[in-house]
Amino acid sequence: MSKPVVLIAEELSPATVDALGPDFEIRHCDGANRAELLGAIADADAILIRSATKVDAEAIAAAGRLRVVARAGVGLDNVDVAAATKAGVMVVNAPTSNIVTAAELACGLLLATARNIPQASTALKNGEWKRSKYTGVELAEKTLGVVGLGRIGVLVAQRMAAFGMKVIAYDPYVQPARAAQMGVKLLSLDELLENADFITVHLPKTPETLGLIGDDALRKVKPSVRIVNAARGGIVDEAALASALKEGRVAGAGLDVYATEPCTDSPLFEFDSVVCTPHLGASTGEAQEKAGVSVARSVRLALAGELVPDAVNVQGGVIAEDVRPGLPLAEKLGRIFTALAGEVAQRLDVEVYGEITQHDVKVLELSALKGVFEDVVAETTVSYVNAPLFAQERGVEVRLTTSSESPDHRNLITVRGTLTGGREIAVSGTLAGPKHQQKIVGIDEHTVDLSLADHMAFLRYTDRPGIVGALGRILGEAGINIAGMQVARSHEGGEALVALTVDDTIPPAVLNEIAEEIGATSARGVNLEG
Repeated sequence: MSKPVVLIAEELSPATVDALGPDFEIRHCDGANRAELLGAIADADAILIRSATKVDAEAIAAAGRLRVVARAGVGLDNVDVAAATKAGVMVVNAPTSNIVTAAELACGLLLATARNIPQASTALKNGEWKRSKYTGVELAEKTLGVVGLGRIGVLVAQRMAAFGMKVIAYDPYVQPARAAQMGVKLLSLDELLENADFITVHLPKTPETLGLIGDDALRKVKPSVRIVNAARGGIVDEAALASALKEGRVAGAGLDVYATEPCTDSPLFEFDSVVCTPHLGASTGEAQEKAGVSVARSVRLALAGELVPDAVNVQGGVIAEDVRPGLPLAEKLGRIFTALAGEVAQRLDVEVYGEITQHDVKVLELSALKGVFEDVVAETTVSYVNAPLFAQERGVEVRLTTSSESPDHRNLITVRGTLTGGREIAVSGTLAGPKHQQKIVGIDEHTVDLSLADHMAFLRYTDRPGIVGALGRILGEAGINIAGMQVARSHEGGEALVALTVDDTIPPAVLNEIAEEIGATSARGVNLEG
């Protein structure tokens, strides 16, 4: 069998390839070259990118085998996550790879603006000794305003507190008690603008944050303030900042990011009090290696068919080791449910019982959904990514219920659905023994005990003698061997259910013959192979 193709579209650290290992065919392309990218991505199973490659709807449509887009960094501005989700393509990034590097750069820009370090260096290298011109200000006892107290903002606050700075912050999503534990006082944005001697921005770029530090904000600051933006371009309005600098309402700025990049011409570059760097926030060898290794591991998981906990377009969170064996079971129960139902449910309940519920089991709902739609959707591959989208598009109400009580089994998973007209179908399964053997233990009100297999069949009929013999005869004549069988009934002479595992798929014609022979009210075959 050919190896899955992993396309590396930009320069990544050698450790990235090492982390991928020998199980993949590694190819390279210039992701910034559109024609080259679209040609190379056509038969790729995964693509690794940084910031120069644009994986938009066109690129995703051109990638017939693509299962994962991996961004070796934090931002996803160059990935159409919505288009990827619809196509069932997992999108992963490296959210913690560059937080230290980004925080250190922000601190460096803050120091550089306070002491005019790059300007003085340039002057001296040009033969000019200008000590008095580049007199700076101390950081000690000054007030630092941190706009956005996330992971990077916290690191900056901690580091600058060591310089003797008083730290205040604005972040509507952080509780005051949490900030107080870090020695940070939370204020409103207006209060921060009015009180800060230095302001550093650490927010994601969203419609709400775009232009947040604009003309109105810059009319509330001290004229001695210095502003640092090493987060995302556009959060600080560059035109408004240029005006404030020109009018003496802001003393200086340190910028690493810009509204349009690459940026080589800006009014801000004309000011000697502005320190500029070309988006170096993640540009250290350590950060690049961390990012590459992180997404390489995610690619390995994704191409192995496993859920990647930190994928940005997959619900579920971190998977506990006790929960992980239940994923394939929940998926198979979902596929059996669909086979028995013969239609899409109006409401779907994923019920989890037993010891496993001490962990977060949301991912089991996701896995069951994947199974439910596996044999329903023909136009694309169903994955952990797009299964909730298919449910939403078809108006299926999905609920997860849990209980620590499970009288008959240590753990139990049930996929229960309400169909058109109110009919209900339920399929239950469990994992048995130290090897986590997958077993089906319930179909509706019938109790069974049968190991799951690649090829199964379920038939309902009125209980009477001779049914098992008729089944065996027809399957034998068709050359199909029975591996396991369970018969359950509500009461003598009532509705009965036979669950079969067989060595090969039962052809529809053979299943129909059995149904006619025994007068089955329903006869469903299930193929769980692959």
